[in-house]
Amino acid sequence: MSGVITKFAVTSMVMWMAPVAIMYGFYYQVFPGVSQMSSSAQTLASGFLAVISVNLVIGFYICMAMKETPHQEPQPDPTFLADAKASINQLTSSQVNDDSKGKGKVE
Repeated sequence: MSGVITKFAVTSMVMWMAPVAIMYGFYYQVFPGVSQMSSSAQTLASGFLAVISVNLVIGFYICMAMKETPHQEPQPDPTFLADAKASINQLTSSQVNDDSKGKGKVE
C-alpha cells in the first residue's frame, strides 16, 4: 500500500513541477532559441508545452497503474455473503410457506 502512495506522491510532484519548470525556462530564456521568439509566441509555446507535460505525466501514471500486479485475488466480504445467504434462505422459506397456504384455498 505504501508503494502506491509513494508513486502517487511522486507523480503529483512531477505533475506540478514540470509545467512550472517549463514556464520558468521560457520566462528566463533558458531554452535555446527562445530569445528569438516574440513575447506572445513564448507565452503560447510555454503554455502548450506545460499542458503537454502534465498530460504525459498523467499517461505515465496510468501506465504504471495498469502494469501493477495485484498481491491477492479480490475476495468478497464474508459478512456480506452470510447476510445475503440468510436473506435468500429467508425469502425461499417464506415463499414455500405462502405456496402451501395458498393451495388449500378455493376461490
